[in-house]
Amino acid sequence: MSQDPKRLEEQVKSASQGAGLPPIEKWNPELSGDIDIRVARDGGWYHQGELIQREAIVRLFSTILRREEDGEYYLVTPVEKWRIKVEDTPLLAHSLEVAGTGKDQVLAVTTNVGERLLLGPDHPLEVGAYEGDGTPRPVVHVRRGLEARLVTAAYYELADLLVENPTSGKDLLGIWSSGEFFPVGNG
Repeated sequence: MSQDPKRLEEQVKSASQGAGLPPIEKWNPELSGDIDIRVARDGGWYHQGELIQREAIVRLFSTILRREEDGEYYLVTPVEKWRIKVEDTPLLAHSLEVAGTGKDQVLAVTTNVGERLLLGPDHPLEVGAYEGDGTPRPVVHVRRGLEARLVTAAYYELADLLVENPTSGKDLLGIWSSGEFFPVGNG
């Protein structure tokens, strides 16, 4: 088997049918090994230490990426499964959009691979913290165990929308989107 990203691209294109995401939930090949692809914390994708310059390749790889129960990330095709390294999250979220107000508010972010996500039941927001320094780690769940971390600017925009949830019985700050309340911090 090949560790060549071009070969992975060809396999996915031949197996995908029409528009939309490839059906990688149906693909369960044995582990082919580790491939020298690393997603840096800044969102850059690297192959053999070199930044992958073709945005189309990064977009394609993001559609065949999944995180499995072992916590590892894999690029999956119908016949190959390659483990890659991810320093933080494989995707970044930016460009916060706001429509409506209060409980009727709907928030959307765009990922660094051009995918628009509506925060809500399908794409919940979770704000944790990094171990060590406790810095906030805001992520949106994307699919297949993948998360997109909000870039600093989007997180600050989100902070401007914080409200207290009066139904929680405690001073819980968060944001509303798609009829759901997502806790962001304590008051």
